[in-house]
Amino acid sequence: MNGRDRVAADALARGIGIEFVERAPARSLEEAAALLGLATSSIIKTLVVKRHDGAFLFALIPGDRQISWAKLRAAVGVNKLQLPEASIALAATGYERGTIVPLGSTTAWPVYADSRVLGRVALGAGEHGLSVLVDGGQLIVGLGASVADISDAQAAR
Repeated sequence: MNGRDRVAADALARGIGIEFVERAPARSLEEAAALLGLATSSIIKTLVVKRHDGAFLFALIPGDRQISWAKLRAAVGVNKLQLPEASIALAATGYERGTIVPLGSTTAWPVYADSRVLGRVALGAGEHGLSVLVDGGQLIVGLGASVADISDAQAAR
C-alpha cells in the first residue's frame, strides 16, 4: 500500500476527515504555505523523535515555530530525546523525511501536538508532492495526541 493509501485508510478508521492536495515541490516552508494558500503557522511539521529507550514519538510543530527540546522532554517525562537519522525515521514510520505524517505510520507511535495546532492545517501526506488538509482539533482527538506547549518562536534567520 502506498503512503497516500495508508494515510487515507488510517484517517478513515479514526474518523478524521482529510483532503489530499497535490502541489508543486517547495523549496521552503514559506513557499509550501503559499502554494497551499495557508499561513506558515498552519503548515504542521511532523517530527519523528527517538526516546532514550529506543522507542519513537511524533511531535507536531507549527511551521512558524521550532521544537523546544526542554518543553518536549518535560511533556514526555524523560531526560533525553533526539532526532534520528533519516534512514532510522523511515524505518520507524515507513515514510521519508518531507512526507512524514502520524496517520498511516507503520507503527502508531505516541503523538505530542503543540498547543498551537489549531484550525485548518496541512501536513505531509506520505508521498512527495502531496499534502493533507485537516482540522487540527479533529486530528488531535483522532490521534489521541497529548497537547502541550512544546515549541518556541522560530529563531531569526
